[in-house]
Amino acid sequence: MTTGLIYSIAIAGLIIGWLKDAGKTKHALVIGMRSFVKMLPTLLAVTGLMGIISGAISPETISRYMGPDSGYWAAVIGAFVGSITLIPSIVALPLIGSVYSAGASSTAVAAFITTLNMVGLVTAPLEMEQLGKRYTLVRNGLSFVFALLIAMGMGAILR
Repeated sequence: MTTGLIYSIAIAGLIIGWLKDAGKTKHALVIGMRSFVKMLPTLLAVTGLMGIISGAISPETISRYMGPDSGYWAAVIGAFVGSITLIPSIVALPLIGSVYSAGASSTAVAAFITTLNMVGLVTAPLEMEQLGKRYTLVRNGLSFVFALLIAMGMGAILR
């Protein structure tokens, strides 16, 4: 139902745009298609990764290490993985959604998403070069701590 509504709104917008200015609408479609083609390898990689995770890691294992009964370790694991992962949030959301569906706790999911956006261990060398070592270490350290606090808060709220 919701998907049909979204598609209907998109098609209506496309028709209105085309009637108002076909040239601009065509140009916008070309830009959208280029963006889609650029994102396609990442989307395919994440889809493949989701398949591998689903096949290689059982829901029981995910639940054991990242489930509600694993306590603070779930948040630490989620935060660590999020800190070293370098993928756009829009691509990470379906991935972490499947992990959540397999039994991960809301605390672990919140830790992953928060550190994914706030902590950049992979990009730290570049950040150190541009902004300095002390700044990078303090920013990433504080971001990690605050991400864990946010995850704990989310876990408490979503129980």
